[in-house]
Amino acid sequence: MAEGIASVRHRDLTRAQLSSLRDLFDREYRSSHGEWDPDRPYGYSPADVHVIATDAGRVIGHVGFQTRWIRIGRGNILIAGVGGVLVHPEHRSRGLGRQLMEACHERMLGETDARFGYLGCRGEVVSFYQSAGWSRVEVVERCISREDQTTVEISTNTPVLIRPVHAKLGDWPEGDVDLRGTPW
Repeated sequence: MAEGIASVRHRDLTRAQLSSLRDLFDREYRSSHGEWDPDRPYGYSPADVHVIATDAGRVIGHVGFQTRWIRIGRGNILIAGVGGVLVHPEHRSRGLGRQLMEACHERMLGETDARFGYLGCRGEVVSFYQSAGWSRVEVVERCISREDQTTVEISTNTPVLIRPVHAKLGDWPEGDVDLRGTPW
């Protein structure tokens, strides 16, 4: 189990934390996505805040978020985009992912003005996020491509989940979503 969960601003990560995060992500994704870059992780938007679980000084779990104004319908809303959710294989199925997601939500509550947390994911992990308090919403999502940073992608089938931060679930606005950047 984790010896502790802490949150760290991106700019305050130590060399040791960066190295350990790189090891965690490269173990999982290097063969399919190349080397992890903390400032542009696999083409996704980087985290402003990292919530990390450690064991024996090594990072064994991570969730990151970045606050950003996005457009939904005709209005703008401040959200905390969540990404980089990963638990070391030896520490999975023990509730650590849920603990990290809850710690991330607490950090959003305490240090952001975000109305909602926002994340996109693969269909096979939707139930995990729902069990951690997130709700699926059906949206048409527009974002900048992770691949070339110039192409606009429009998605209608990607699972999107939200969690109220400084709002109620019923306050989620109607309309298409423009992330105004790359996804998280």
